[in-house]
Amino acid sequence: MYRHEATQAITAQRAFGIVRAATPGEAVTAAGTVLDAGLDAVEVALTTPQAVRALDELTAARPAALIGAGSVLDEAAARAAVEAGARFLVSPSLHREVLRTGHRYGVPVFPGVASPTEIVRALEEGADALKLFPASAVAPSWVRDVRAALPQAPLIPTGGVTVETAPEWIAAGAVACGLGSALTSGGHEAAGARVPALLDALARAR
Repeated sequence: MYRHEATQAITAQRAFGIVRAATPGEAVTAAGTVLDAGLDAVEVALTTPQAVRALDELTAARPAALIGAGSVLDEAAARAAVEAGARFLVSPSLHREVLRTGHRYGVPVFPGVASPTEIVRALEEGADALKLFPASAVAPSWVRDVRAALPQAPLIPTGGVTVETAPEWIAAGAVACGLGSALTSGGHEAAGARVPALLDALARAR
């Protein structure tokens, strides 16, 4: 799968899950819950202890799933994540070495941006999509206004996005949303119930 095909697959549902956990086992369980509920893509944050182990276990057990790594800050972390099977990399900010490493191995990279200047710079560096972070600092209207000037910017609001607000971001022009604890918290039953509700709401927002 080429990078652009992977990016399209990851954003096809207009959302992906973000897992941060206290242990790799908890990360695997949380990721499995949202995947089993119907989500195609999930990111495991490298802030999780032994996150690479979780990535390795998830990608081995679920080869068809789109498992990515988040909070990727440098070349070493990017390489470790790719070797563990990560199919996309996400950063809270822009790191050229992460982009170069991901692209070297055919993996799309979504760096974090928070301003039009950062958006343009990330696009110039070859970003496949752009993590708008933290989304809680702005509103969906920000995406609409920025995309009026930069319609080529594929924005993925992350950080503070909820099941209820995700459709507003999509309606404003975001290509997808990243949802963390708002999607995955509360245990297996609660998290599993949120995914169909989210996907149904996003389908109506397109």
